[in-house]
Amino acid sequence: KAVSRELLQHLVDTSDKKRFAFSDDGLRIRANQGHSLNVDLALAPVQPPSVLYHGTATRFLASILEQGLLPGSRQHVHLSQDRETARVVGSRHGTPVVLRINADNMYSAGHIFYCSANNVWLTDNVPVEYLSL
Repeated sequence: KAVSRELLQHLVDTSDKKRFAFSDDGLRIRANQGHSLNVDLALAPVQPPSVLYHGTATRFLASILEQGLLPGSRQHVHLSQDRETARVVGSRHGTPVVLRINADNMYSAGHIFYCSANNVWLTDNVPVEYLSL
């Protein structure tokens, strides 16, 4: 069954986390981030705020403090600009813990950041030395 433009527009407009966006020409729809396949998001690298946050569950903390934040099956590590958003994300996976990322130092060291259309910050990984509780 065909999907109408109106239905797609409704999906984009009402997605709880603004997960979807139309292409510039309005002919295609895609996820803003969270891809498990290599997808060109057409995002330009940008300087991040000095501090970003990552929410996770306490059961993952030991591994993260050993290896840093890795994208796992995703294309990028997802970061947020505020603690509360990170806490909510972490609570989806168990007892939440919020990690503080020294994005300013990462950026100065040459790490690349992107900001998706729904304000999720993306980077390839976060080495342990840039993490704190």
